[in-house]
Amino acid sequence: MQMNTSPRGRIRLTRRGRLALVVAGAVVAGTAVAVPLLTVKGGHKVVAKPPTLVIPEGWRASQVYDAVDKALKLPAGSTRKSIGKAHLPLPGEAGGNPEGYLFPATYPLPKGTTPESLLRSMVDTAGKRFEAAPVAAGAQRTSINLYQAVTIASIVQAEAATKADMGKVARVIFNRLNQGMPLQMDSTINYAMNRITVHTTEDDTRVESPYNSYQRMGLPPTPIDNPGQEAMRAAYNPPAGDWLYFVTVKPGDTRFTADYATHLRNVAEFNALHQSTGPAPTPSRSPLPSPASSQPPLP
Repeated sequence: MQMNTSPRGRIRLTRRGRLALVVAGAVVAGTAVAVPLLTVKGGHKVVAKPPTLVIPEGWRASQVYDAVDKALKLPAGSTRKSIGKAHLPLPGEAGGNPEGYLFPATYPLPKGTTPESLLRSMVDTAGKRFEAAPVAAGAQRTSINLYQAVTIASIVQAEAATKADMGKVARVIFNRLNQGMPLQMDSTINYAMNRITVHTTEDDTRVESPYNSYQRMGLPPTPIDNPGQEAMRAAYNPPAGDWLYFVTVKPGDTRFTADYATHLRNVAEFNALHQSTGPAPTPSRSPLPSPASSQPPLP
């Protein structure tokens, strides 16, 4: 989590840093559909394995739908329209929305694959991974149901700069929930506004949406992306700690603290480092150097 100070002195929490976002972009850019090859071996034709579709950790459902359309060479919007007839085995809390349950993995695309069959495979995979004994036991220990655990994991996936930070980010979420503090995560703002950005303005934090964790208490109504196994582990088994704030001062240096004054010093160090290595942020926008963002309760 992270906060920045604008020239007017307002403390702002920020989200993922530029470096983290660039890395995420590299993952997305590297995702491709493998094409089967016809080769000749020993005088016989050999067909390679069927093509596959790679779904990276942290993709939103909308990104998955677009990828399936392209992989199956369907008109844009086809996969989204197929959800109603896919009969996905989702929990009741999902209300038919598969966000959070399109499990990140590599899926084969044999001849005859349809959007419905591919989505069912993703949800089936999520069910097997999420309902495994360790996950269910972890959700019970933390007094949350499985759907809430998936929602927390989706925020962790979006906010944590590294896998090593995931557990602490999850603990920040639990601590804030337990203390009645708003989560104030910029990743939920981005989801509400259907965007991916490292800039969040003061106006953004006023957007009318149930996903606005600056204005609304508790968890968002659904997951905000499709988390992987590490994020789920963090959600159901976060380490002990009293952290309420965090900021990634520089890559590999994310600082978690329960003390607001300490957090302000960390933010000041980030700002000083940022201004010495690049253009200073404009009055209305601030760079988001860290993945998770949270700040003190709104007045």
